[in-house]
Amino acid sequence: MMAAIDSERELSGRTHPACCNLDLLLKNCQIEQVRRSGPGGQHRNKVETGVVIKHIPTNITGEASERRQQGRNRSMALFRLRVNLALGYRISGISDAPSLLWQRRIMKGTLKVNSEHDEFPALLAEALDTITCFEFDVKAASEFLKCSSSQLIKFLKKEPRAFAAVNQRRLEAGLHLLK
Repeated sequence: MMAAIDSERELSGRTHPACCNLDLLLKNCQIEQVRRSGPGGQHRNKVETGVVIKHIPTNITGEASERRQQGRNRSMALFRLRVNLALGYRISGISDAPSLLWQRRIMKGTLKVNSEHDEFPALLAEALDTITCFEFDVKAASEFLKCSSSQLIKFLKKEPRAFAAVNQRRLEAGLHLLK
């Protein structure tokens, strides 16, 4: 499970939904069991092992149906929901400093996290919120986040949709594309 993030941010309502405690996040979600076609053996179409989780306030969903066990699909759908929330929902403004979660993941200017790690969606949301706040100036955002611009770009590339979205917004703002 995801480690607890800055409790004062969560209590103040300034927490991105991708960063919320999982129990709190699920209180705002609708979970649906579904049948899906595809690989998975004879039980695939007989039981509803697919899971779709919809975050009601934002209407953003995450789904998984590639496993035969509903529990594993539920975990994957929740992770995908959190990534989709990180990509599709922005909070306005940022706090005075990076979150404690972000600070724990920075070691000598290097951001250490795997794209499949439970904390990845929260870190992605914070990075995208910060970049948006700094009007897509990745250098300024990376200085605030206490990492190098190349580390921040490398982190964004772990989720290609995030990298493409930042580049699209930079293009719209008349800035050069990130490589």
